[in-house]
Amino acid sequence: MLSPLALDPARPFPKILNKSLNFAVVVEGEDGFGRNSGLAVVQAPRSLPRLIKLPDELGSRNFVFLGTIVEAFVSKLFAGMHMRGCYQFRVTRNSDLFVEQEEVDDLLRAVEGELASRRFGDAVRLETAHDCPDEILNFLLAQFGLSSDDLYKVSGQVNLNRLMAVYDLVDRTELKYTPFAPSVPERLRMGSDLFSTLRAGDVLLHHPFQGFGPVTDFIKQAASDPQVLAIKQTLYRAGSDSTIVDALAEAAQAGKDVTVIIELRARFDEEANIDIATKLQEAGAHVMYGVFGFKTHAKLVMVVRREEKGLRRYCHMGTGNYHAKTARLYTDYGLMTADESIGEDIHEIFLQLTGLTRVPRLRKLLHAPFSLHQALLAKIERESAHASAGKPARIIAKLNALTEPTVIQALYRASRAGVDIDLIVRGVCCLLPGVPGVSDRIKVRSIVGRFLEHSRVYYFENAGTREIYCGSADWMDRNLFRRIEVAFPVEAPELQSRVAEDLKLYLADDTQAWVLKSTGHYARAEGSLHLCAQTRLLSLYDERVPLTDA
Repeated sequence: MLSPLALDPARPFPKILNKSLNFAVVVEGEDGFGRNSGLAVVQAPRSLPRLIKLPDELGSRNFVFLGTIVEAFVSKLFAGMHMRGCYQFRVTRNSDLFVEQEEVDDLLRAVEGELASRRFGDAVRLETAHDCPDEILNFLLAQFGLSSDDLYKVSGQVNLNRLMAVYDLVDRTELKYTPFAPSVPERLRMGSDLFSTLRAGDVLLHHPFQGFGPVTDFIKQAASDPQVLAIKQTLYRAGSDSTIVDALAEAAQAGKDVTVIIELRARFDEEANIDIATKLQEAGAHVMYGVFGFKTHAKLVMVVRREEKGLRRYCHMGTGNYHAKTARLYTDYGLMTADESIGEDIHEIFLQLTGLTRVPRLRKLLHAPFSLHQALLAKIERESAHASAGKPARIIAKLNALTEPTVIQALYRASRAGVDIDLIVRGVCCLLPGVPGVSDRIKVRSIVGRFLEHSRVYYFENAGTREIYCGSADWMDRNLFRRIEVAFPVEAPELQSRVAEDLKLYLADDTQAWVLKSTGHYARAEGSLHLCAQTRLLSLYDERVPLTDA
């Protein structure tokens, strides 16, 4: 399966796929035509697994990388020549899709055209074996148009992600997480009619501790209910085999008005989203691709149903995608509601997404790139005013990233005003906590555990009348100014208490939490509770107990 590519004027340096495994082989001696090229490239077969399980022997479980096998036997490809060295390398290419707004008439066709060239985009990083000679390094850098700043020497394999395969190749239950079955809120277990359940009050789901099934059931029930007239939904990532997409297609085929806003530029899901768009269009749904220049990142569903008292809207809003598989891996909140004001707000947002209209002032939702940023600043400043007046003031934010400068400056001002601020930021955080005179009252932690922390929650104490929002937006420039985002309030007192307890668990976690220091370095959280928030949520979500019972 291997094809060595000796380099000579007739065979220049080959095209190297993005993140593919390759070997630079240095050989000496005359080839079959009496010449000495000195260098060849061997590309690892993409059709073979990168991690090979060896036969069990005496109960041991051994694996070898495909790259190691190639290195050990690559000399067999160069009969009659002497191999002086074999060095792994791979190149990372820019995977962004570039679509010029002024030159595009059909976004779907433009994205399709860009997908074909993604595998050979501009090189941005070169990884090589740590012992690769300088002359080979310089040669490779020149071929990819890179500088020494773009070079990363790796001791060992260039892609340790391949070790993920070990989990499925070894049957060691004692080394694996205990399988779990997501729970379902009692109100949803007791009745089969979701619409009547939502008329009685909001339902808040916390995935993956609670199942994603009710969200799927909501859309499936809407698709089959003869009283439902219309379904409108945004799709950012849904997966290639989606029950939700099937239900939307069935609804459209049944004659319901189905409108779907699909974000074609959801990175690495572009091809799947094009397939979804095609399927829904063929079923008779109205498919649009959002607003050019702004990614539609909001997670919204609106169902319009004819009832005795007139038309009524039922809605779902989430912090995560409508993707059943990631709903078992990512932590996210989803709110299902029949609240009239929220329904009217979502109606206005869909009108803007489809008709590019101006959105009037929304009643309850915060909407980027319009009201969300200013609302956040105003709420942070309000907490500062409460603290200065001696009233209860506190901010808790759970995010994937915090980078937006004006929000960071507002948080610094709130800290100086006396506001206690707890930030749970999984990834990049550009705010420095604990700086004397600047951020003394700010604490930052990151939770890295079994599930990817993905939910965004904004908590404001507001002098005792607390406000809690969940949403799709991190506090980043791109989310606040270059994306369509929605943050929604959690208003029912019992649901607010649930979210507050969840945040309390995350702030008490001392097993999977990392604390950001004022130096910019992270250190493991220290504590005596031995508490893992994710494990506690798995075991306690249906029967919630006070944290002091841990």
